[in-house]
Amino acid sequence: MAAATALAFLVALEIAARHYGLPGPITTQAREVVCAPKSGFLLYAGMALMMVVLTWRQRFIAFGAAVGIDLVFWAVRWATGNGVTEGHPFGNGALWVLIGCAVIAVTRRTGRERTLLLKGVGLGLLLVTGRKTGDTWLLITSKTRPMVLDQYVATADHALGNPSWVVGRIVTASGPVGFNVLEIVYGQLAVAAVVVALYQLRHVAAERRFPRHHLVRTFLVIGLVGPAIYMIFPVVGPVFAYGTGVEHWASVSLWPDQPPLSGGGHWEVADLWPRTPSPLGTPHHMAFDGFTPRNCMPSLHTAWATAIFIHSRKGPRTLQFAGAFWLVATLTATLGFGYHYGADLIAGVVFTLTIETALRTYDRGWDRSGIRLVAYGTTVFTALLLSYRWLPSEMAGHPWLAGPLLLLAMASVIYGYVRTVARWEPASVLTPQREPQPELI
Repeated sequence: MAAATALAFLVALEIAARHYGLPGPITTQAREVVCAPKSGFLLYAGMALMMVVLTWRQRFIAFGAAVGIDLVFWAVRWATGNGVTEGHPFGNGALWVLIGCAVIAVTRRTGRERTLLLKGVGLGLLLVTGRKTGDTWLLITSKTRPMVLDQYVATADHALGNPSWVVGRIVTASGPVGFNVLEIVYGQLAVAAVVVALYQLRHVAAERRFPRHHLVRTFLVIGLVGPAIYMIFPVVGPVFAYGTGVEHWASVSLWPDQPPLSGGGHWEVADLWPRTPSPLGTPHHMAFDGFTPRNCMPSLHTAWATAIFIHSRKGPRTLQFAGAFWLVATLTATLGFGYHYGADLIAGVVFTLTIETALRTYDRGWDRSGIRLVAYGTTVFTALLLSYRWLPSEMAGHPWLAGPLLLLAMASVIYGYVRTVARWEPASVLTPQREPQPELI
């Protein structure tokens, strides 16, 4: 049933993209069987997720096959003079291995072994296809939402002290080193998620079953639900609405010749970011170009990084530190690159905790405390969006009241989540201590 629903959703998204003359997620994924993939790292991450169901011997064979296929593709491209001008020169092999394992599951496996291998393949392909689905969603938002609400969010952000402008100046002052380190962290968020997921799924091959809840579930639901909010609350971000877009970072990026993922520049209100905060006044809807994604509210990078942080808490100390680092670095990048306002980040945290609670509550048979927290998180998230849209001027006019209230609303959801999940955790079983006995003489 879930597979049929996912397939129907992909087909619907493909049709919607074709309506606007764009390739959909099915087309873009099919092209990567032969063409250079957009992200080879993501394809290998998807293959790594699939390999949790394999034995160590099978993993070595699968990885070797993927590398071998990539070397063949590289040799053919070199011999024919068809160099890679966009995307990565590797990753096709990982996709071929995923498809090959699906064929093996159908033709050579039966019963539980077939189901387990198909689940592994499905998990890997879902990660990859989820990225393609997100890219298609972003294109659709730019075509269907000509008006954006940046002036409203920028005005409301005065209550928080204009954090994007502050952090943007810090990142700009850090030069090429600071920018490119943050860009690597920002761009490889899915790979970080896979590292945490691999730890959570490390026993699948031995136990021959998946755990009930893991990071990939939360990651995919965030990516599925989040873009729907983009359609309701379209925002492009301060570097585009109040700056020069990706051109701002061209002089410090390690990949200055890379084609921009989105526009900006000539559509901005004024060239203000990150030097001068946005002017206060009565906010209005504003028209924007037809290719910059309206992907700010909520910040899904913040949502995903928060999910990584949550799921890394039960790992070894190294994984916990990595999860904390990725969260802090991602928050810094989202603000410092000018891709998000501070209000977006608050909404992203509340959004993630609500989804995480809903998934865990579903696993527990709709526990009453979980239902209450989901309802509360949904209410807070809705209140945030309504306040950004209808009360931005009042918030900017009373920053010492509105700012703390926004942070308090987010903190209340965090507190509710920590308290609720703590009740769900199994109590540690103490080993009974034997009472000291008198020594026999």
